[in-house]
Amino acid sequence: MFRSRAKTEKAPTDKVTADLSQQPRDPQAPKGRPTPKRSEAQTQRRRAASAAPADRKAAMKRQREARRADLARQREALASGDERYLPVRDKGPVRRFVRDYVDSRFCIAEWFLPLAVIILILSVIQVQNIQSISLLLWLGVIILIVIDSIGLSIRLKKQLSERFPDTPKRGAVAYGLMRTLQMRRLRLPKPQVKRGERP
Repeated sequence: MFRSRAKTEKAPTDKVTADLSQQPRDPQAPKGRPTPKRSEAQTQRRRAASAAPADRKAAMKRQREARRADLARQREALASGDERYLPVRDKGPVRRFVRDYVDSRFCIAEWFLPLAVIILILSVIQVQNIQSISLLLWLGVIILIVIDSIGLSIRLKKQLSERFPDTPKRGAVAYGLMRTLQMRRLRLPKPQVKRGERP
């Protein structure tokens, strides 16, 4: 009685051990290479940690140097008008024509900042007549700038449509009007034509 029960109990355990031996190995535990010692693993980690910042620093240094070189080339191009290294907003034949067109003319808007400083100084003086004159000057300057800008934009649109009929001209007139607000000697890229010289 007892022997038959012992035999029947033994049989299932043998089957379980056989089933366990046939199960696949955990994929996260690689087989075929020895596990490295703790000291070796730590030295590998230290090497990786010490090598990474050096490479990063070198890469950042190279990026800074390349950025400086690009900025230096852009500054030279802004001074000389070299198309190859100009910023994207200043590149192209349309933008070059707009710059030359604006630089060849006298615009009231380029004297806006000096006139504004003079008018502000006059408005600070505590004399009623001078303050009223400064207010009239302020209104007159603004009206003249608006009229001059409207006339310039109409003439510039006409010239652009004649010279560049198939080229996209989006933002070219606004680019020219923004250039008129800068004093001639402070404009970038530097003017390449003289006043009165038609492009």
